[in-house]
Amino acid sequence: MFFRNLTLFRFPTSTKLDDLDAGLQECALKPVGALELSSRGFVSPIGRDGEELAQRQGDAIWLTVGGEDRLLPGAVVNDMLARKLEEIEQTEGRKPGGRTRKRLKDELITELMPRAFIKPSRTDALLDLEHGILVVDSSSRKSAENVASEIRRALGSFPAMPLNPEIAPRSILTGWVAGEPLPDGLSIGDECELRDPADQGAVVKVQRMELDNDEIAKHLETGKQVTRLALMLDDHVSFVLGEDLIVRKFKLLDGAVDQLESTDHDDVRAEMEARFVLMSGEVKRLFAVLQSAFKLSAAD
Repeated sequence: MFFRNLTLFRFPTSTKLDDLDAGLQECALKPVGALELSSRGFVSPIGRDGEELAQRQGDAIWLTVGGEDRLLPGAVVNDMLARKLEEIEQTEGRKPGGRTRKRLKDELITELMPRAFIKPSRTDALLDLEHGILVVDSSSRKSAENVASEIRRALGSFPAMPLNPEIAPRSILTGWVAGEPLPDGLSIGDECELRDPADQGAVVKVQRMELDNDEIAKHLETGKQVTRLALMLDDHVSFVLGEDLIVRKFKLLDGAVDQLESTDHDDVRAEMEARFVLMSGEVKRLFAVLQSAFKLSAAD
């Protein structure tokens, strides 16, 4: 397992997690009820064969929020509703009013839900106790906040806050593309997004192109600013960093994966744990670079 996107939150390193295991058990995923549309709760990160709801490796904790959603397409409900309304109109000679339509629709949903397919889902998260960061494998801020809420529900209190940079990320990303020195270990990739700061301004998306060229320079001269930028950290990690400080397209490169392939693992569980250790180490290194470059405020 490797995370593909990183939405980060900070929490005080003094946060007490002594009751985490008990809280996770209390908030474990329960099967979605016959009349429920969805259910959320914690599942084993290892998969169905795992029992523990938290995998600990040093000061890193791997959690997984599982979900079950009933798939009840609106088109199906609306088609059946239209048929019932047409039948009423033909038999009673009148068009049903709004209250009748709502009642019939609610009855249809209640009737169909027990027969709806159930779609499972999972969202992985990393708790770094040393640095006080929560990392959620999602590019959606809303989905990531839902994971933080589930942890808060399990602990009773979990003061996780989005990253708070003291310097505008857009200005730093623009400076890097313009030629300002990057932090040690960082290098620019072949993808970026530039935006005109004016409302409804032009947006330019560049992929698979060297960014040190006249075309990009002209866009910068006209006032466009970099809002997303592909970067690499040494030869270990590639990613796209947005002005929202969400890390997208996170990928471990050969320089990092070689460490994994040089070790022997007897079973799937051991390999997954080794992957988590490797990935959490690279995430910590990346966070240290971002913290310094963007002057991220502490949560304490």
